[in-house]
Amino acid sequence: MKWLSTVAALVPLAQAGLRFPCSTLTIQRLDPVVEPGRSPSAHVHHIVGGNAFNATMEGDVGARATCTTCQMAEDFSNYWTAHLYFKHPTNGSYHRVPVIPVQPLLGGSNGAQGGLTVYYTQFDLSRDNIQQQPITSFKPGFRMTVGSPTATEREHIGLSYQCLTGMNRGPLLANFPDGPCSGGIFTTHHFPPCWDGKNLDSPDHQSHMYNTVNTDYFNNAPPCPASHPVRVPQVTFEITWDTTKFNSMWPSGTPNPFVWSFEGNGYGTHGDYMFGWKGDALQRAMDKSECFYDGCGSITKQAMATANQCTVPDMIGEETDGWLSELPGMSMKV
Repeated sequence: MKWLSTVAALVPLAQAGLRFPCSTLTIQRLDPVVEPGRSPSAHVHHIVGGNAFNATMEGDVGARATCTTCQMAEDFSNYWTAHLYFKHPTNGSYHRVPVIPVQPLLGGSNGAQGGLTVYYTQFDLSRDNIQQQPITSFKPGFRMTVGSPTATEREHIGLSYQCLTGMNRGPLLANFPDGPCSGGIFTTHHFPPCWDGKNLDSPDHQSHMYNTVNTDYFNNAPPCPASHPVRVPQVTFEITWDTTKFNSMWPSGTPNPFVWSFEGNGYGTHGDYMFGWKGDALQRAMDKSECFYDGCGSITKQAMATANQCTVPDMIGEETDGWLSELPGMSMKV
């Protein structure tokens, strides 16, 4: 799929939802959804969003944060995934793969540093349908995950890899590309669109949600079931991993040398989301019809130069970059 061609095809149509960049906030071993209170967590995560991020996060995150690395100035949510590493085929050492902004940078997002691109869609990329299908925003304290580091096969439609060649993203893959990518590796995480309307979380961080999406890309979700009747925004985030500097170290014909920070199967890619929008900002945007990028101006944007100044301290104090003999936390695995 050529992204530029896709964008060009959408231009004449009504566009709906939000799309915006978030710069990297921090890279460290913390996971307040799956491992709340544990410091450090089991593996390294790449995290963006508000500066309330910590080992333990309860209640209204948006009310506590004072800045965000996201372009939408009222979004103090946190978004994170495991971090990608290169495992040297010869000596077995590891090196963290840099993150670069998703291209092209649309909607005035120039200046993002690393990070990821976030979507909140109401229907698909060209329609909203909110007259027939209203969208309910998440509530303070809400959180969810998609995917699992223990997966050995593709468990969720919408978790995918693409091999970048210039502006061509290539076909969707369920696992890592089997050859070097001249433009890096592109990953996508689509979250479920149906909520039970009651629980802000669940023991497995997924059961309070239900996925009715049965196709890839940004397609409308079929109706929600009675068990999970509340239609929420379809959250998606995309990341570009700059694998290019490692391509020369990948011997021809050998297996993929890239691993997630938990060193599991490529099917184990997963994402975490913690809602943190201020007040009713997200609901206002979801109530707007036929808008893209900024919710018809219902949300304040900030310059990415301002977003890039938002930080959190290193709460773990370990080296996660450079050539490492083992992945951070792996010596603790049983």
